Amino acid sequence: MHLFAGSSHPALAKALSKELGLPLGKLVTKTFSCGERYVRFEESVRGKDVYLLQTAGIHPNEDLMELFLLCQAAKLSFAKTVHVILPHMPYARQDRVSEPREPISAKLIAHLLEDAGADHVLTLELHSDQIQGFFAVPADALSSRLIFADYFRKKKLKNPVVVAPDVGGAKRAKKFADTFGAPLAILHKNRPEHGEAEVLNVVGDVENRTCIIFDDIIDTAGTLLSARQALLDRGANKDIYAAATHAVFSGQAKERLSKAGFAEVVVTDSIPETAGIPSLTVLPIAPLLAEVLRHIETGQSVTELYRE
Repeated sequence: MHLFAGSSHPALAKALSKELGLPLGKLVTKTFSCGERYVRFEESVRGKDVYLLQTAGIHPNEDLMELFLLCQAAKLSFAKTVHVILPHMPYARQDRVSEPREPISAKLIAHLLEDAGADHVLTLELHSDQIQGFFAVPADALSSRLIFADYFRKKKLKNPVVVAPDVGGAKRAKKFADTFGAPLAILHKNRPEHGEAEVLNVVGDVENRTCIIFDDIIDTAGTLLSARQALLDRGANKDIYAAATHAVFSGQAKERLSKAGFAEVVVTDSIPETAGIPSLTVLPIAPLLAEVLRHIETGQSVTELYRE
């Protein structure tokens, strides 16, 4: 295994390298004055299994372009296989045509990764299961539910319930609820515009319960604020937790979360940490990624990691 990391998340690259006991390969990555990206491997990758770590942070287009260049550079340098480790896959929410004349952007990203030279893609908490079908190469879509379940078990919450923020996220929330050992409630949400959300109904018992709103991503936090108020209106305990894998925190997210009054906002470090939010807890994903990579290298089942 030869591990290389793009420039998107140095802290995660360092943590994964430490977990694997494997030094990071030498790379040159830079941006020309005109804005074009440049990459170059500073060591031979001929005949080697190359693992490329790159996530999508606050500059997803630049991060993707750098990843495409890394994939092609590895292929043109006669790498045996190119494994892409993409914890946060950008454009994953654009996975279907919901309005006339829209692209299916997630499918396009999958095709671009393949065309760039990726032989295998490993990602964390995809927005929907169907995205795996967009890839013609093997794609491992990992779940973060074990990370969150272990964390919340230690808190020993009183009378907890897991809340899906919308019908689309119900399957993800149900798996987490089963792993954590709590019942499930589902919010019925409407989006009048992009980045806005309103909760129309709550399905399930939340009265006098400690709610954990579980989602794949926190972007502008509009959904979370609407969800929190809807749960309080229906008698939930005032200590409401927000949990999500990918902490994008764009737009008014910081301001909204700072004023929202959540007991805790729990995310992973799939995206570089963003400071300035009260009661923010960041859980590491490097141990999970390292264990998955060991299973891949030794030909073991990745599914076995999720069986308790």
